Amino acid sequence: MAVSTPSSRLDGAALGAWRGYLQSHAGIVRELDADLIAHHGLTVRDYEVLLYLAQADERQLPMSALSERTMLTRSGITRLVDGLVDQGMIERISCERDARVSYARLTDAGHSKLREAGRTHVAGIERLFLSNFTATELEQLAELLGRLPGATGVAQCTAGDEAPAARPSSRCSVD
Repeated sequence: MAVSTPSSRLDGAALGAWRGYLQSHAGIVRELDADLIAHHGLTVRDYEVLLYLAQADERQLPMSALSERTMLTRSGITRLVDGLVDQGMIERISCERDARVSYARLTDAGHSKLREAGRTHVAGIERLFLSNFTATELEQLAELLGRLPGATGVAQCTAGDEAPAARPSSRCSVD
């Protein structure tokens, strides 16, 4: 059941929930980013792109799909991908059937880096987020947050060796 108010003000529990969500999200992402940069030279956004590619068929996605999944503009994803290409983490592939389409493909070096960084990333998630809740609270929180726009279901947060179809959708570990 949604809570709605006839006024244009937020106060009480609604304001507290909204502020808590915004502040905790910003703080957690900032710390996760700092951990990944310090230990692996990757930002959270870099990690996210590498992860999407690792989970895709043939470890590649069209640039438009990466833009959509990361919620970055086309120019934003282009800049991010350019940096990862320069580091040898991914490569650009042209579409043979349509010159307007290009793909980003994860390299073996990028996959190795992702697996290493995954350990740091999962440890950060456990420390900054998961440790604050009981198992029951996490189930409730997952259900509640799943109602929000953009919540598309449970996805993995690390890369494994098995084929995408064989991966359970709720796992979040480093293989």
